[in-house]
Amino acid sequence: MNNAIINFREPLNEVVKQYLPGSTELQSLQEELHRQSNQVIEIPLIIGGKEVFTGVIKNVVMPHDHGHVLAHCHQATEKEVKMAIDAALAAKTSWMNLSWVERSSIMLKTAELLSTKYRNLLNASAMLGQSKNIMQAEIDSACESIDFLRFNTYYASMVYSSQPLSANGAINRVEHRPLEGFIYTITPFNFTSIALNLNTSVAQMGNTTVWKPATAAVLSNYYLMKVLMEAGLPDGVINFVPGPGNTLSNTVLAHPDLAGIHFTGSNVTFNHLWREVTNNLEKYRSYPKIVGETGGKDFIFVHKTADALEVATAIVRGSFEFQGQKCSASSRSYIPASLWPKVKELALGMVSRIKMGDVNDKDNFVNAVIDEKAFNSIKSYIDFAKAAADATIVTGGVCDKSIGYFVTPTIIETTNPQFKTLTEEIFGPVMTVYVYDDEKYEETLKLCDATSPYALTGAIFSRDRYAMQLASDTLRYSAGNFYLNDKPTGAMVGQQPFGGARGSGTNDKAGSELNLVRWVSPRTIKETLVAATDFPYPYMSK
Repeated sequence: MNNAIINFREPLNEVVKQYLPGSTELQSLQEELHRQSNQVIEIPLIIGGKEVFTGVIKNVVMPHDHGHVLAHCHQATEKEVKMAIDAALAAKTSWMNLSWVERSSIMLKTAELLSTKYRNLLNASAMLGQSKNIMQAEIDSACESIDFLRFNTYYASMVYSSQPLSANGAINRVEHRPLEGFIYTITPFNFTSIALNLNTSVAQMGNTTVWKPATAAVLSNYYLMKVLMEAGLPDGVINFVPGPGNTLSNTVLAHPDLAGIHFTGSNVTFNHLWREVTNNLEKYRSYPKIVGETGGKDFIFVHKTADALEVATAIVRGSFEFQGQKCSASSRSYIPASLWPKVKELALGMVSRIKMGDVNDKDNFVNAVIDEKAFNSIKSYIDFAKAAADATIVTGGVCDKSIGYFVTPTIIETTNPQFKTLTEEIFGPVMTVYVYDDEKYEETLKLCDATSPYALTGAIFSRDRYAMQLASDTLRYSAGNFYLNDKPTGAMVGQQPFGGARGSGTNDKAGSELNLVRWVSPRTIKETLVAATDFPYPYMSK
């Protein structure tokens, strides 16, 4: 019997490769891009470890070249959703009874495979299928995926080691049980690593999942599933079920063994899921745990003492990386009148140097937005701003979907603090600037706090520590991730646990033990060493 007590040390973040010109890592990635660009694969469902082909096909295309088909993806019907639920429940007992160390070994092997053997495969698939440039793919699909797997193993050891005191005469312990039933995971298009984490974080704690991947990210997500299987993930622990959201949710949410939902996506969808769970409460064996990260209207707030170049860089990086399709992407700025002319000049200079186009050209900083629906939505906001009397397009505003879904980096200036693009989530490369009177700093901080229903990320730029502290206090509940003199994006696993509150979700902090504890149901166990043998209290003795 192995009676060793295993402790996993706190890991280091995966090193980001730079893909410099002439490097072997750049050459090998370009070869993989070429290979994937010149094939069309078939993507099945994977249920209980078996490939399932439904014959209901949806094409996977490149967002930057939407005439180029990368894959044919089979779509689930109600029949396959029920199969996936059954597979998850059938796998549950064996998986939960497997030592957490053994489960961790599978996660760590997956991380190692992604770090080495399959790094290019995953990066290339995210670049082609989700229109990410090299660095964005490397940070997301490689490094952050690896970090989630390694750090969650470490955080699991912290959760399991959390035990109560035992007084003389008794032994007390807490068993961190997985939830009773299966977990429904709904993952987004914009981050491959989130798709991985939403499944593996709950599986790390002994749960099994029915996974609905985003249609627009199904290529990289399919490869993730294949790597997990190669790492030794038992059949049925994670069930890969691409298909229409209504088809999956209508069946899953009505099932009595639904134990939880792990979600990243739109506020509207999350609200719908919550309402449906509420409507079905009497059906469930236990109250499902609902964990979600939803929308954002992330801000950059600038004090008059801030450095203009730092602010301009934060706006360009924070708003236009990955076409603004980050939950954390900055999309509104509050800038004092005294600083705005310089910030605008510097930001426009940077935007003029941005190249936009195909991901295969490594010099393109901006690529395509994810699909036609997103393109049309973003364009509608830009068109609204063009027609408005209280707003000006400072730069950008060009939308072209003839070949790919391209939207130029756009900066809007408005005199209306409640302007539509300043208050509503756009999820595209659009930044709206509100210029305020320098003397109205505190008043405008309160305005920033009250403007949006979201509270995901935000930043304050200032060289005045008192002004910075005032901003931190006033905006205490305006952002779950708050940045001082930095853009409000780029949270790293193990360094900045990620999540927001208000309309931005349940703030359960992916990338920390705070998230993992949501996927266990503790049982307290007390063993009395010598039991009582009579009922009276001592003072009742004659």
